[in-house]
Amino acid sequence: MSKSVIETDVLKPAVPSKKVPKAVKKKNYNPHQLGKKANAILNTMLAVFAFSCVFPFLYVIIISLTDESVLEKNGFSLLPETWSFEAYQFLWAIKSQLLQSYMITIAVTVLGTIISVFTIAFYAYAISRPQFKFRKQFTFFAFFTMLFNGGLVPFYIVATQVLHLRDTIWALILPMAVNAFYILIMRTFFQRSVPESILESARIDGASELRIYFQIVLPLSLPGLATIALFSTLGYWNDWFNALLFIDNPALVPLQSLLMKIENTLEFIRQNTLLTGSVKGIMQSVPKDAAKMAMVVIATLPIAVSYPFFQRYFIQGLTIGGVKE
Repeated sequence: MSKSVIETDVLKPAVPSKKVPKAVKKKNYNPHQLGKKANAILNTMLAVFAFSCVFPFLYVIIISLTDESVLEKNGFSLLPETWSFEAYQFLWAIKSQLLQSYMITIAVTVLGTIISVFTIAFYAYAISRPQFKFRKQFTFFAFFTMLFNGGLVPFYIVATQVLHLRDTIWALILPMAVNAFYILIMRTFFQRSVPESILESARIDGASELRIYFQIVLPLSLPGLATIALFSTLGYWNDWFNALLFIDNPALVPLQSLLMKIENTLEFIRQNTLLTGSVKGIMQSVPKDAAKMAMVVIATLPIAVSYPFFQRYFIQGLTIGGVKE
């Protein structure tokens, strides 16, 4: 046998006994893509959850439109036997004081939110920049107030005897103007969302710190500012405790404090067993439970209507700092 034939036999690959199956083509699999069934199930669950969030408020509206006699007889129900606007007519009887309290609450909420947002943003921006020499000290000062405070009595003495805020609209604004937790949120937002290189370029071009802050930092920080504005708005709108402490003038009573006084008065008169017959007859015509629900609707509806306008910025602001680079 020749040498070339031997080399050919040696170099020839071994033939397998079985045929090699053809490669099966695999479909591109996306782990973030759900199937139709899973997508339908998740959408159904989210729809149920969303309805469960909205349902309590709808239920309150239904109760406020229910006749008081039906409430006393059958209790709360989704489909009452008799619909009535007596609760809103009862509140309409004090419309002058109610409107005055509404105006006070709106003024306090708008003015307080503006002051709070700008104060918190100034403080947070300063402690977020490495150029600020005392940023650690001021950060600790803000964080310390989250853990300890002087107490209610010193707070009242300072507000009334030192700052002279009693029976003024500033007693409803200044005590809530600065919140340490919101400062720390905005500090993280500035650190994550405002690159130092952009600010350094503006300084090289000769821009002052105030110009950098108002023309560069604030436009880049709209999600964070909107989030803090929403938190502050809710705080000012729902506040009644400061009015209880500092406000005696009826012209300065905010909405929440007024509604609380009305509810306490109704509850006191209903539980008082020494009422005369004429007063009892009058009280039987007052829609007590329906009026409470009507007050909840009046106090909650403006915030519920305004929330969708903040929702986009609110979600963006909450996700800041969620991913660490």
